Amino acid sequence: MRLLLTAPLLMGLALPGYAAAIEGVTFTHHDWTLACDNTRTCRAAGYQADDNGGDPVSILLTRAGGPDQPVHAELMLGQYDDNTATKRLSLSINGTSLGPMQFDAAEGTATFSAKQLAALLASLARNSRIELMGDDGARWTVSDQGASAVLLKMDAFQGRLGTPGALMRKGTQAESSVPPALPVPVVQLGKPVPTRPADKALAASPALRAALAAVTSADDCEGLGAGGSLSPDGEPEALTVQRLSVDKLLVSLSCWRGAYNTGDGYWVINDRAPYQPRLVTTAAVGDEVRTIQEAQKGRGLGDCWSTTTWGWTGSQFVKTADSSTGLCRLVAAGGAWEMPTLVTQVRE
Repeated sequence: MRLLLTAPLLMGLALPGYAAAIEGVTFTHHDWTLACDNTRTCRAAGYQADDNGGDPVSILLTRAGGPDQPVHAELMLGQYDDNTATKRLSLSINGTSLGPMQFDAAEGTATFSAKQLAALLASLARNSRIELMGDDGARWTVSDQGASAVLLKMDAFQGRLGTPGALMRKGTQAESSVPPALPVPVVQLGKPVPTRPADKALAASPALRAALAAVTSADDCEGLGAGGSLSPDGEPEALTVQRLSVDKLLVSLSCWRGAYNTGDGYWVINDRAPYQPRLVTTAAVGDEVRTIQEAQKGRGLGDCWSTTTWGWTGSQFVKTADSSTGLCRLVAAGGAWEMPTLVTQVRE
């Protein structure tokens, strides 16, 4: 099994708008996970307990950065099984009914009323039993294990600790002391440049392949190893060369194959020797020349993914998005939620 933890960022974010940027964070404890992005928006997701075989279910809490920001909550029932018999869904916390939810039976999703949300947030600070009950007798239980630690981490990241708006450690510190939300950075892509016949011919250059191997560990890119092959026929993995700018090229090849993931390597090189390759990633799945995509399953069932994208600014590749779909709990194919740690606005 090979999981995507994204390759090291060897090309910095030396872009206008990044000077005051903050890095997003992730944190997981028991049955809850957190992702906060570079705008200070945080998303916390809780699931059924992993060890009791309960029916899949997840709650997502989303809160933007800045003072006096509300928490938004939504719920998703497991999508793998047929839940069409459930037409109405009610919430119960510690045996107390909080009434019906606004439930979309066709989608298996629901939202919380203000009263339900207040009760939910209060319950997550202590041991609680959070249950969803269908009118057909079906029941789902959202675990409280890990919730308080995750929400405390969210408060700390957003600078809410000790304020009235904190979820875990409220206090009297002025709400105005909470740091503001940050704007979404803008990444302007470089202008497209057509690839030339001589660029494509460079793919057969032993000197270029040797230059790539010199800056890349064979553990990260088996396709550049001594055998240079990932296939039974023993043929070396083919290089692909595409033009990025007047003097820079993008080179790629298949680097590794796992049980249910693959990884391609991408390098920026000079268009003539010395090539001086700079590695972007060895975990990509495709490109559109000026953008590179990574997408890796967390496990073969495909119920959780990690994705990263890169953009060419005209001088370097920078990360333009970094995200996961939450924990692997069989809630939905492809994962239940989009939980980014990096967001940008990409302009062509």
